[in-house]
Amino acid sequence: MSLPDQLLLSDLLSNTVRCDLGLDHGPGVMAWMHPPVHRLLGWVSRPSALRMSRDVWRLNQCCGFTDQQVFVRGEPAVTDQVMLERLPTLMEATLLDRDGERIGSVVDLDFRPADGAILHYLIARSDPRLPGSSRWRLAPDRILDQQPGQIQTALMGLDDLPMARASVRQDLLQRTQRWRDQLRVMGDRAGDRLEGWLEDSPMDDLRPEPIRSSLGDVESEAVSERESEVWDDDSWEETPSPRRRQDEDPWV
Repeated sequence: MSLPDQLLLSDLLSNTVRCDLGLDHGPGVMAWMHPPVHRLLGWVSRPSALRMSRDVWRLNQCCGFTDQQVFVRGEPAVTDQVMLERLPTLMEATLLDRDGERIGSVVDLDFRPADGAILHYLIARSDPRLPGSSRWRLAPDRILDQQPGQIQTALMGLDDLPMARASVRQDLLQRTQRWRDQLRVMGDRAGDRLEGWLEDSPMDDLRPEPIRSSLGDVESEAVSERESEVWDDDSWEETPSPRRRQDEDPWV
């Protein structure tokens, strides 16, 4: 099993640690890092929920990953939670802008498993436990000063950082804007085609014929058809007039 080129700390901590003896050492609970040089040294796992002891693993003990497990070589260093709380870390540190105002907090980091170099810190604006929240990437060279639980930068806001993952709301806004742009482009193309068609088509061809002349032609054709039907009927016979009586006065 080969190690990935890059890995998120959250993915490492979500896996169960299994040693070369096949023992289950529990899931990861926290990172072991050296903040001055932005390097991840290892991580800590919890072998049992009933005991206060913790297992500390060096990063070079990791030898492979699966979807749910991380495999290690050798034995861990056993310690307790009180000792781990003294370890320096930038996780959950408050991110400050150029004016000293809080703009987010460190919720995750992207590191290189081969040497533990931290490539980016992932910043969240709100509570990281909220599902679907956005993440921004903070490179170590953007940090001006760092103290336990606090990071000082020259940023004016989180918009100065590249986005690593958009929230559900932000993703919906971006998709809606793309749809609006596509509809606007389609409308402009349709308008250009209509203007070109109107320019190419002569206006004389679009003028309708006079209605009066058309109706006159129709009436004349109808009259001609009726006359032909009357005078061309084969059943037409001349009917003689009845004889008048002799005593009938013709002038009456």
